[in-house]
Amino acid sequence: MRSLVTGATGFLGSAVMRRLLTEGHEVRVLVREKSDLRNIKDFPVEIVMGDLRNHLSLERALTNCQNLFHVAADYRLWVPDPDTMYAINVEGTRTLMTVASQKNIERIVYTSSVATLGINSDGSPASEDTPTSLETKIGNYKRSKFLAEQLVTQLTHELSLPLVIVNPSTPIGPGDIRPTPTGRLVLDALTARMPAYLDTGLNIAHVDDIAHGHLLAFKKGKTGERYILGGDNLTLFQILKLIDEISGVSINRVKIPTNLMLPIAWCMEKVATFTHTEPRATLDSIRMAKNQMFFSSEKAKQQLGYRHRPAFDAIKDAVNWFKDNNYCK
Repeated sequence: MRSLVTGATGFLGSAVMRRLLTEGHEVRVLVREKSDLRNIKDFPVEIVMGDLRNHLSLERALTNCQNLFHVAADYRLWVPDPDTMYAINVEGTRTLMTVASQKNIERIVYTSSVATLGINSDGSPASEDTPTSLETKIGNYKRSKFLAEQLVTQLTHELSLPLVIVNPSTPIGPGDIRPTPTGRLVLDALTARMPAYLDTGLNIAHVDDIAHGHLLAFKKGKTGERYILGGDNLTLFQILKLIDEISGVSINRVKIPTNLMLPIAWCMEKVATFTHTEPRATLDSIRMAKNQMFFSSEKAKQQLGYRHRPAFDAIKDAVNWFKDNNYCK
């Protein structure tokens, strides 16, 4: 049984790849020409060069595959050229699903995000059914993933795709080579580059638990359904205290109002337009922080048998990995 994994060079995609190999799948990975290959170089996978924006490369990648795990996405909270993000996250997904239908792929797991879901204003955990809309989505990443999930749902019906959707929350753990925005938060806290915090919250899950959730969705998920794959709901202050506890270094941080951070983030974005490096804080990330981004994985637990370890374990594995790989200089 051969499965194609997109995004396997990335953080979550590589965890899904490892889990598939453990389950006995033959794994083929779609890799862009200039991708960092550290997350796949020591694993017995077949590499196919290609791009979600290249139709022919997707046809080659899916030939003789039975399953598809579409994990790849442009995950950045600030981009100088938003059109690229939409071309990858939305139109690339459209092309890939169309080719998958033509190739008669037997099972598809599409990795969406909790970014597509609604958030409860009272801070209670949201579910797959919490109301939402495109107008409520802050930033190009959330909007592109919302549009992509809508598209996938539409194509599932139009093309009779054997597809199930998973909505990961905030993955943390080993192998975050870039790192992702969340991994950078952990790293900044570790290296004393985060002297202040906002009154916000996240749902933290170990990346390997989310990867296992992909396999559970593959085996047990109902076609056309979506499942939140999450973990513990924690305030940012609680997350930072866990990082301090794990690292053994206590840092006194100041809570600052969200609105006070907006002009600082604006300045950081202006500087980023000249340096071409992603700013540490963005206007979109600060606006998102005005909400407690808490979610419930109850549906996945009940229908898939999904389980997650404590957030402490996820953060500890991330901290140790960053230290072991010399990210904390």
